[in-house]
Amino acid sequence: MLIFPCLLLIIKTNKGVINMNNLRKIGLSALAGSLATFSVNAADLSVSGSASISFDDTNQGFGSRGNSFYKGDSLKFNGSGETDGGLGVAVYYELDGTASMDDHKLTLTGGFGTLVFDGHGGSSAFGAIDDKTPNAYEEAWDIIDTNGATAGGVPLVINGVSANNMFIYTTPDMGGASLTASYINGGGSDAAPEGSTSFALKMAPAGMDGLELGLGVSDNTEAESTDVDETTMYATYATGGITIGVQASDRDITTAGSDTESIAYGITYAVNDDLSVGYSYHELETESATDEDQKSTGFSASYTMGGMTLAGAMNDSDNMSGIAATDREGYEFTLSFAF
Repeated sequence: MLIFPCLLLIIKTNKGVINMNNLRKIGLSALAGSLATFSVNAADLSVSGSASISFDDTNQGFGSRGNSFYKGDSLKFNGSGETDGGLGVAVYYELDGTASMDDHKLTLTGGFGTLVFDGHGGSSAFGAIDDKTPNAYEEAWDIIDTNGATAGGVPLVINGVSANNMFIYTTPDMGGASLTASYINGGGSDAAPEGSTSFALKMAPAGMDGLELGLGVSDNTEAESTDVDETTMYATYATGGITIGVQASDRDITTAGSDTESIAYGITYAVNDDLSVGYSYHELETESATDEDQKSTGFSASYTMGGMTLAGAMNDSDNMSGIAATDREGYEFTLSFAF
């Protein structure tokens, strides 16, 4: 890629200071060259960034993982253009952490809708709607992490799967409705899944302002003899400063005794244009007769002023992973800046 040498030249010219306003106006010839396969004659580049300082304890009262302060940073590069035939072409790259490449994707747009080839960091059609209940920061089942890993260290949840090199297609708006489909090819090197196909339908019925309905299905192959079928449906309604939502999900797996189902609720209230507060609840039931229902609750808040946002949540999960008396609490607060 020639993008980054060009950026280094800009940095050197400006004595080590990146001028974001100038970057936004640059038509980067190197980017246009990288899109030559689509015969894009010109391309525009925009750059945005964010930085944050966070403080958390994801396993309150059950040990410490050291310094609870940490930072986040991100530079997002968006390049776009149009072919002679009117096909929209866009590329996206994100740099974060130690200037390493993170999320990246290629997007094609036209009268047919939108087709994304997601190299890394995207959500499947199902994953994009796996929890649509409103909150002011994070879901009730999020934040808590007892061992720093997804295996046994976090509350159970029915969510979509994703992997590198995933195709995602979304139809044009069809009278307030749209359909999204995603496909992950089997036989890849990603740990999970080996293959997945999912669909999500979202609807905003005409004449019912503020109401959104959704339905998602997913068929995943996690191993040669392990198939997973997931379904979810949700409804959210916004009126004035209040947004409420409910969602029900189901997960069927060929492994005996491993099926789960869940119900979630959420409500947020926009006190004013800057301040929002929320409460959310998530309950998951396993197929095992010896398991207890996992119940998670969360309180969250968010305050925005200009390009600065202070947000956080306090969550707790009882009978985590269905194990009786395995109760955990956690909190997280973040001060973020957008530029």
